[in-house]
Amino acid sequence: MSSQPSTLNSQLVVTFLGTGTSQGVPTIGCDCAVCHSPDPRDNRLRSSIYVQTPECSFVIDTGTDFRTQALRENIRHVDAVVFTHSHTDHVMGFDDLRRFGVARGYMPVYASAETMRDLRRVYAFAFEAPNPFPGYLKPEPHIIDGPFDLGGTTLTPLPVPHGSSSVNGYLFSRGGRKLMAYLSDCSAVPDEIAEQIADVDTLIIDALREKPHPTHLSVGQAIEAAERIGAGRTFFTHVCHELPQSAEAGLPPNTFIAYDGLKLQW
Repeated sequence: MSSQPSTLNSQLVVTFLGTGTSQGVPTIGCDCAVCHSPDPRDNRLRSSIYVQTPECSFVIDTGTDFRTQALRENIRHVDAVVFTHSHTDHVMGFDDLRRFGVARGYMPVYASAETMRDLRRVYAFAFEAPNPFPGYLKPEPHIIDGPFDLGGTTLTPLPVPHGSSSVNGYLFSRGGRKLMAYLSDCSAVPDEIAEQIADVDTLIIDALREKPHPTHLSVGQAIEAAERIGAGRTFFTHVCHELPQSAEAGLPPNTFIAYDGLKLQW
């Protein structure tokens, strides 16, 4: 892993590249108050985060808006990419990783066996090219079958239900300390997962809207999960246009609605 040239003095810095649901906010052709909100925090690209550490930098998911997000945040270094699952709003910016693999000649890609299979199918031109043209993406696949390290950060996969499918969330630990759990897409948090991430410093969790949904947590369900986990602070992500940023005022203490461009650090 190459070091991230930076003036950061933190162990871990996380930037929310996007906090929106699969359609983004504003939603095309919608006249609701949130889609026309003057609050810039109500503008949400597809959910993804950029992680910076003293040793390396990596992204969790490359959604449809990845290029726009990378330009907005002036991202210059990506040493690896980690995927939660293969739904289109989490993988369709994959080819834009090629800009970050030029110097190295390849890009480490971490995903479950199922997600890697889908990536190989959709991006066969990248995975199957024996000698890709200079400047094109050459993935280096790594199948996730347990905890793995990126620099000094240990990522532990957290399988959670997403409707009828299972996706990976991740626990981020450094020096044995549970800094963050990222559960961007889930419809429940099983007790064994809640126990595994109990008392985590920061929980980032799916909270689509107030009303129940078959494949995502509602606000009430996300609050209940955060209470079971005992997180020090909680941030909602994967938010749709039915949940305005102003709803944060009614949330429990230390519970927030994340927004695009928000940075957290430890």
